[in-house]
Amino acid sequence: MLVIGNSAAGKSTLARRLARAVGGPHIELDALHWGPNWQPREDFARSVDEASRGPRWVADGNYSSVRQALWPRATTVVWLNYSLPRTFWRGLRRTAHRWLTRQELWSGNRESIRTTLFSRDSILWWILATHANRRREFASLRATSEFSQLTWIEFTSPRLAEEWLGALEASCG
Repeated sequence: MLVIGNSAAGKSTLARRLARAVGGPHIELDALHWGPNWQPREDFARSVDEASRGPRWVADGNYSSVRQALWPRATTVVWLNYSLPRTFWRGLRRTAHRWLTRQELWSGNRESIRTTLFSRDSILWWILATHANRRREFASLRATSEFSQLTWIEFTSPRLAEEWLGALEASCG
């Protein structure tokens, strides 16, 4: 299973719970992608390939560089298709929490106030700059025959996603 959506939509949180519900590993693509000092890992594609070889897994993330390896192995895409105001607010709240608590992310990386507010590498800037293009990209991927084996589940609000996931968790165990 794949969980996709714009930055700060809640992909990792939903994917973690979904993986527990279906009894498979959670593959957090950001964790495989980011090395120390926010440098991309050279072994990213190989790590994704190895992590997704099993019969059941849940991956979250939007990395087009591994799409051709990952998507043909999946059966389902869960698309968190939330509005820009919602994802921006979630991103702002999440980033503030990470910054205030100095939460360690992947490979020792932490979000800084300088990078968050005053840089082109800002996740908040990224949310604003990519939101519309991501929506078009995912709609196009759903419409193409290239990944016709995939069942798509689209949520336009966190409440709908939570209701679906809660029902799935209840039925699985």
